[in-house]
Amino acid sequence: MKLLKTNPATTKAWSKLTSHFKDTQHTHLKELFESDPNRAAEFTIRWNDFIVDFSKNRISKKTLDLLLELAEEIGLQKAMEAYFKGGEINETEGRSVLHTALRAKKEDVITVEGTNVIPEVFAVKEHIKTFTEAIISGKKKGHTGKPFTTVVNIGIGGSDLGPAMVVDALAFYKNHLKTYFVSNIDGDHVNEILKELDPETTLFVVVSKTFTTQETLSNATTIKEWFLQHARQEDIASHFAAVSTNTEKIAEFGIASENVFPMWDWVGGRFSLWSAVGLTIALAVGYDHFDGLLKGAHQMDEHFKTADFDQNIPVVLALISIWYNNFHGAETEALIPYTQYLSRFPAYLQQGIMESNGKSVDQNGNRVSYETGTIIWGEPGTNSQHAFFQLIHQGTKLIPADFIGFKESLHGNVDHHHKLMANFFAQTEALMNGKTAAQVKKELGDVSMGQSQIDILLPFKVFEGNKPTNTLLIDKLTPQSLGSLIALYEHKIFVQGIVWNIFSYDQWGVELGKQLAKTILGDIQNSEIGNHDSSTLSLLQFFKG
Repeated sequence: MKLLKTNPATTKAWSKLTSHFKDTQHTHLKELFESDPNRAAEFTIRWNDFIVDFSKNRISKKTLDLLLELAEEIGLQKAMEAYFKGGEINETEGRSVLHTALRAKKEDVITVEGTNVIPEVFAVKEHIKTFTEAIISGKKKGHTGKPFTTVVNIGIGGSDLGPAMVVDALAFYKNHLKTYFVSNIDGDHVNEILKELDPETTLFVVVSKTFTTQETLSNATTIKEWFLQHARQEDIASHFAAVSTNTEKIAEFGIASENVFPMWDWVGGRFSLWSAVGLTIALAVGYDHFDGLLKGAHQMDEHFKTADFDQNIPVVLALISIWYNNFHGAETEALIPYTQYLSRFPAYLQQGIMESNGKSVDQNGNRVSYETGTIIWGEPGTNSQHAFFQLIHQGTKLIPADFIGFKESLHGNVDHHHKLMANFFAQTEALMNGKTAAQVKKELGDVSMGQSQIDILLPFKVFEGNKPTNTLLIDKLTPQSLGSLIALYEHKIFVQGIVWNIFSYDQWGVELGKQLAKTILGDIQNSEIGNHDSSTLSLLQFFKG
């Protein structure tokens, strides 16, 4: 099942959008609301416990119709069918892209190379369930007979960012196990964590598909050496688990076969938290909550698969993003979750979005003539309001932003939550409306400021507004709603990649620096330094003293 591989810039819809942009680029959001009293209702999608209001965007009904026409012209529907049915859409690596299969129903049939993968997926889920329940209950103990109190996840990239983000996000639902994540090859990172650990009560989860990733294996080896200062070689079997496919390397390390969980080639690392890579999630919050996360993601999969495009949340958000990226020239998007629990969500999506769609060659092997991946960044509100919001409000750059909020707080502090959400709603309104010179004059006049002072301050206190935002308002942060939220952005990535005609599921750009690092490590460890540019050479000489 092959993709159409259409250059979007050659489509009729792209040409129409270009003309439409020229006609509408100076239209203010306030004008759009004034001309259509039903705008908010017409540009809001209600689904399950989600409300997605995209009315505060520089779009009209015609804009959305043209974007949907673009999606149709590039064959989005057929691409979605290939995506869900296991088509080899990761062509450069010869793989299917089936993270959606990890949260499918037991009766579903999804085939890879003629084999239904669902029975194997559920077998691994059952293994995760029995293993995690044994650890959490204290049935499975450490080498001295003490129950485990701490879990350390050792991985990097998708083997770290996803589990770490989810464990933070679901902290309200955590059990008694303390959870740490070791990712950076920086030795200071791992040694700071080791200071917090008791070798008798700590379980280590090593996550590496090949069991050869430099950062992960270096950290795992350092931790193993520390552990063996307090235990015997055979005790490794009681304290280490692995998520990997390299059974030989795992056995050499000393990990017991019953503590090994598989990974699959048809799941990319940055989309793997739904698999055994999420073992630490299940340990931290319990298997039932991990399963709730999967169920929420599956519900979003079904919405994406079946909803009409004009009522399809991932499709609409992806197309609006393309509108800003390719026609307005916006280079970045901000993600502002109004909950501290989602503090790592922007960093998680940085990898998901920028590693996936940061491509400059199309599916036909040609250099693209248009912009592709957006730069993703953000921090939780209200902290971010006291940091970078100045740039969004009054800077020279157009920065579309997604605001993510919840109707209910988890701990039930109504006063705090009302203040938080007052800021949530106020910021999108302020970004849209801005503040006119007339409003500023009245405000300054009301405080009895002289005309000369007003004239001086006036240009600094005017806000032009017209800053676009999406508002995602969800009933409550639960494992299920979090699963739906993550899956929403996964599908947004897919839609954008299809429209841009790029391969979203390879990451060759990650490899070059890693290859050079191996060479330079030899230069550092040996007496001779090889051939390098003059800058790198002088830096290496300075480093080696």
